[in-house]
Amino acid sequence: MALLIYLGIEWNLHHENHIDMKFFTIGVYGSTEIEYFKKLTDNNIDTFCDIRQRRGVRGSEYAFVNSNRLQEKLNDIDIRYGHIFSLAPTSEIRMLQKETDVQQKEQKRDRSELGKVFSIAYKDKILKKFNFGNFIEELERAGAENVVLFCVEEKAKACHRSIVAAELEKLGYKITHL
Repeated sequence: MALLIYLGIEWNLHHENHIDMKFFTIGVYGSTEIEYFKKLTDNNIDTFCDIRQRRGVRGSEYAFVNSNRLQEKLNDIDIRYGHIFSLAPTSEIRMLQKETDVQQKEQKRDRSELGKVFSIAYKDKILKKFNFGNFIEELERAGAENVVLFCVEEKAKACHRSIVAAELEKLGYKITHL
């Protein structure tokens, strides 16, 4: 049995599924509804973790990822859904990124990477408090093998899901950005 102390949490790494579980990240911008769900099914995703603060997208183009429609579709294709609100950036943290986007004259949909101020604030105010041990144990109890982290940005590096993925990677998990 290996013991790892990470973010002040002791992790017992003897679980059978520990390294077998795979993590993916996905955004919606730039994908059609068909392309989006094909990415999930092609990668045998069985557990969908919505890490958005607000579970809706304005306009009809991406309405298929608004919470109720998304959950219905995932249920139809046998993918578990969970809203992991404790991984969502707060409005205050999101505003930091919005200010960076304005300074760089960049639209959220066109952003290629997160700003440093956002990343620091997210790690300090969200990740420090998040219990990855409990999260992994819950996923294991649910029988999760292929878990996707979802937020809207097309590029993983432009979204907080990349920060979460990097933390999971430090714990030994394989990460694939879809």
